[in-house]
Amino acid sequence: MELKVINETGAVVGTLTASDALFARDYNEDLVHQVVTAYRANGRSGNRAQKGRSEIAKSTRKPFRQKGTGRARAGMASSPIWRGGGKIFPNSPDENFTHKVNRKMYRAGLAAILSQLVREERLVVLDALNVDAPKTKIFAGKLKAMGLESALLVADQIDENLFLSSRNVANALVLEVREADPVSLVRFDKVVLTREAVKRFEELLA
Repeated sequence: MELKVINETGAVVGTLTASDALFARDYNEDLVHQVVTAYRANGRSGNRAQKGRSEIAKSTRKPFRQKGTGRARAGMASSPIWRGGGKIFPNSPDENFTHKVNRKMYRAGLAAILSQLVREERLVVLDALNVDAPKTKIFAGKLKAMGLESALLVADQIDENLFLSSRNVANALVLEVREADPVSLVRFDKVVLTREAVKRFEELLA
């Protein structure tokens, strides 16, 4: 697989030979869906909670007498069928939302996403990305020069200048290879990998 390499001005400066197992893999929609769903589910904190009838702050006194009122009998105001009563099956704060995905499946899912990005011409290889000072204006100017409006930039290593200059740019995210996730890869219009990031991906996934 030959990938085009551009410089910081957006001009093509050559090609890079990449692994077919990583950038020319068949797209498996079911696998990608499972990997993305599992990643999002595993990020849930599971801190939602609802109150059962024993936790409602209401009196346990019988609201009215059992017979003679013409109303349905009631034992206490915290009954689930009453307004303001407890939930029948309340959500607990320790609810587990995690999905298990095997390591082999996760790697195959990332490879399928990267391959599909190449087919859709949404993946770009950058010769190098250097920011001389921690200024947002410099980083934004580099994105504009490359014709990128919404982009995920994946580098082998992120120095302080690159981190500080990119964190306040809308519609742009800079990650290291080990931090790349399936949701970020499919969310942005363009995915930019540095030469070293491609080699690192091949070591981890191919």
